[in-house]
Amino acid sequence: MRILHTSDWHLGRQLHRVPLLAEQRTFLEHLLDTVRREHVEAVVVAGDVFDRAIPPLDAIDLFNWVLGELADLRVPLVMISGNHDSPRRLGVNARLIERAGIHLRTSVQDCARPAVLHDEHGPVAFYGLPYLEPGLVHKHFGVEQPSHHAVLSAAMDTIRIDLAARPENTRSVVLAHAFVTGADTSESERDITAGGVPSVGASVFTGVDYVALGHLHRCQQISERIRYSGSPLAYSFSEASHPKATWLIDLDTGSALTARTILCPVPRRLHQLTGTLNDLLTQPEHTEYEDCWLHITLTDTDRPHMAMERLQRRFPHALKLSFPQQQRSAEESYRSRVNGRSDHEITLGFLDHVTGIPATAPEQSLLQEGLESVRTAAAAREAS
Repeated sequence: MRILHTSDWHLGRQLHRVPLLAEQRTFLEHLLDTVRREHVEAVVVAGDVFDRAIPPLDAIDLFNWVLGELADLRVPLVMISGNHDSPRRLGVNARLIERAGIHLRTSVQDCARPAVLHDEHGPVAFYGLPYLEPGLVHKHFGVEQPSHHAVLSAAMDTIRIDLAARPENTRSVVLAHAFVTGADTSESERDITAGGVPSVGASVFTGVDYVALGHLHRCQQISERIRYSGSPLAYSFSEASHPKATWLIDLDTGSALTARTILCPVPRRLHQLTGTLNDLLTQPEHTEYEDCWLHITLTDTDRPHMAMERLQRRFPHALKLSFPQQQRSAEESYRSRVNGRSDHEITLGFLDHVTGIPATAPEQSLLQEGLESVRTAAAAREAS
């Protein structure tokens, strides 16, 4: 079976307040062209279909359009909700549209209910693990610790039990929205820290033929059978050099697997420029970046008057302007100081800064409980 693995569409997202809906439509047109050209037999979307729980209407219209196009092509679609999606809203009418070959898995109750598709080699069971907020679902799986590892391990156990009861020649694909250990992150992913550890080991997914991951925005391979497709567009300047792609997976008889990437179109490049205002406005070597989305860092000793307005005359798509020499006396900006740190670590650092006294062990535990309570409440609101 030939499978096209994609994820993290984030329909409705903006890049520094610039709407990206036209660029997202370009990607979806490319996806449909790929389905036709490569004779794709199933499309999988591993979560974060929309950028927020209540998406704008034009993003919903674009989503409905691509569903209709895939239904017309009679190509099945298997899709899960991610941490940006509202599971209940995305899953509206899921049972009804399944008749059109669109298989939505947004509920914890559906983790072990596969969409079973067939080709000349037999059945392929597609299991969907939507983003599972540990604080909300750990009791459903009967696990005491509300952590990503415990919850995903229990969910995979239910999948392996279901798979073991199916015909011996059944191949298996799992869609999951999670942070798997060893993968590379970028600035545009929302933190999913819970229970102190946001990641899970790849061994959690043992026993299935292919794992189509979503959440991280870089296209990458964890192992031969575990991969992230990444986002179809760059959603931060940290992704300017990341090739955007989808995975074309062939899962043949005996579960033999081959994979190759299909590069996504780049409607407009992202780039970062550094220099003085005069050099950036006059030097010919910058001509090739005049049509890019730009993050510009000015190195002038003094902040130039109306710098952004002057830059945008040459670079009309300049989106972000930085002045590193005018940052406060601290050696690093706040963002760089907290980069890679968990919410718990940031909170402890703030407490230390304010009081001058490191938090005691009971205080650390209390802060962790408070953070988890806030995260769980927010996830419950988005899920409703």
